[in-house]
Amino acid sequence: MATALDLQLTEPIITARPSGPGSWPRAAWRFCRRKPLGAVGGFIVIAMLVVALLVDTAVVGGNTPLLAPSGYNDQHIRRADRDQSPTMQHPLGTDELGRDMLSRVLYGIRISIVIGLSAVVIGSVIALAAGTLSGYFSGWIDTIVQRGVDILLAIPPIVLLIYSISVFASRSGAYVRMFWIIIIVGAIISFGSARVVRGAAISAANNQYVDAARTIGAGHMRIVFRHIVPNVIPVIIVLATVNIGSAILAEAAISFLGYGIPPPFPSLGGMLNISGSSQFRAHPLEAVWPGLAIALGVYGFNMFGDALRDVLDPRLRGSR
Repeated sequence: MATALDLQLTEPIITARPSGPGSWPRAAWRFCRRKPLGAVGGFIVIAMLVVALLVDTAVVGGNTPLLAPSGYNDQHIRRADRDQSPTMQHPLGTDELGRDMLSRVLYGIRISIVIGLSAVVIGSVIALAAGTLSGYFSGWIDTIVQRGVDILLAIPPIVLLIYSISVFASRSGAYVRMFWIIIIVGAIISFGSARVVRGAAISAANNQYVDAARTIGAGHMRIVFRHIVPNVIPVIIVLATVNIGSAILAEAAISFLGYGIPPPFPSLGGMLNISGSSQFRAHPLEAVWPGLAIALGVYGFNMFGDALRDVLDPRLRGSR
């Protein structure tokens, strides 16, 4: 049974505030006023999440998709239907196979969000485990973990990503390759995040309430899960928000180079790699729309992550 002294040992970074029916709207409005760019980024993030969830959801009582005008691989072989400029029927035009660009961009956003979120969850778990153990135990454990991180950080991420996918998923189907992309991108993200988490763990481990916990006989696991991890979680949240943009950009880069999800699945990076420079010069909008979606996604997650860092970090909480 926890003693009164033990219950007072943890000093969370985020101070609890009273909650009520009107607390969330007030907090959201205060966030928008203090961090307008972060609010814009949050709006973009919410919009992309809604697109990822509802892109192929049918309208109630019918079979018409709620957002996408058609399927991502619905082709039209007539010459008049290919490489169209934006029209009322096709708001973003069509590609060289007569497929609706708006539908393909919306489905591409879903793939980017799924890969980005999944990779960041995996990377955050790895970074939390490695960084916390390295920062708390220090000594030879810290030396081994950090030297391994140094070696992996010395390799250019895009080279490591392409090499790993070539080894593990070069001849795999779309879903198996997506699985390996998520695993590899998540592992690469964890390298830099583990170092940041290590610094936060060292800072938390040097506080007096951790010394008090040791004095009353608390074990290592109890100290780590009760006193270290709660103070590292805000750092993980901020890193995860920013790293989603990096994961989306990494997936787009390898898809552009031909190592991502194979056609006909509409990866945003693969859509940028339109066939031939002559095709790009004749129909530049076919590359503009997926490129704009990538840019907005990365911008939204980065701005929202920076604003979230300012809100969660007590040293920056008063900044504008």
